[in-house]
Amino acid sequence: MFIDEATLRVRGGKGGNGCCAFRREKYVPRGGPDGGSGGHGGSVYLRANSNLATLMDIPARTLYEAEKGGSGLGKNMTGRSGRDLVIDVPPGTLIRDLATGMILRDLTQPGEQVLVAQGGRGGRGNKSYATATNRAPRTCEKGCPGEERELALELKLIADIGLVGLPNAGKSTLLSHISDAHPKIADYPFTTLDPQLGIAEIDDRRIVVADLPGLIEGAHAGHGLGDEFLRHIERTRLICHVLDMAPIAGPAPLDAYRVIRNELQLYSDALARKPHVVAANKMDIPEAAANLRALRRALRVPIVSISAATGQGLRELLRALRKELDSCSSP
Repeated sequence: MFIDEATLRVRGGKGGNGCCAFRREKYVPRGGPDGGSGGHGGSVYLRANSNLATLMDIPARTLYEAEKGGSGLGKNMTGRSGRDLVIDVPPGTLIRDLATGMILRDLTQPGEQVLVAQGGRGGRGNKSYATATNRAPRTCEKGCPGEERELALELKLIADIGLVGLPNAGKSTLLSHISDAHPKIADYPFTTLDPQLGIAEIDDRRIVVADLPGLIEGAHAGHGLGDEFLRHIERTRLICHVLDMAPIAGPAPLDAYRVIRNELQLYSDALARKPHVVAANKMDIPEAAANLRALRRALRVPIVSISAATGQGLRELLRALRKELDSCSSP
């Protein structure tokens, strides 16, 4: 199951209590205070782990709490500090404080981590209260509670290329033919309910491709599966519009292109400004040729004719995508 949103409560460990004790040794009748301080509580961290691809494990626990610090002991012994708690999340996870709405960190690099709940400070033992005028204090301090927060996690897939298009445009078939991914493929709308990632290779270069569920008009406002998945396109460097060039019941290819472009624009100006390539799919069907000519007359963007089902034009498409990626990377 692909889960890209989760909430969780985190709490740093409580600091250990300070100790009130006095030195007691033979021939030392007034040894003085020697109560040690408590150990600090453990802290909670979130860490990006490249072995994870979903937030599905997060809802399994309602509270993530680090270990408490140990209490101080006599002979001026400080309590043991509590162990930190590290929670692994997929790269691309955005962390937000629910109470303030503040973004704490956007974890994009594997191994990157962020402190989300500081452990409590250990309480001072009575040794810490000794002064020249108070040489036998009987005061010690309790440990401080750890910081507690409720967090909202939002996963945005990190990919080089995002495949977008209306339902049944052939995105899943395309991904399955250019990579080792095995998305569900069938002849009905919304076959793909979860984003799928695949790795395509062209001329010894590996390209990460994301197949996103089909968009419909009004997707930016939540219609269909729209706003659930539009955010995943924000991470991609390049957009590949997959168009059905021989639709049976849907809109003409040019209309379908304009629907998707409009939804991207309404969702985010930055998204609409991303470079894109058009994959004119299903060119193995005779009626597609006339639609392709009309599309080329209307658009001034790279258009590659393909048939994901037969493999026609897929290498040319990958090379066009690589060329656009290289131009995105250049200054």
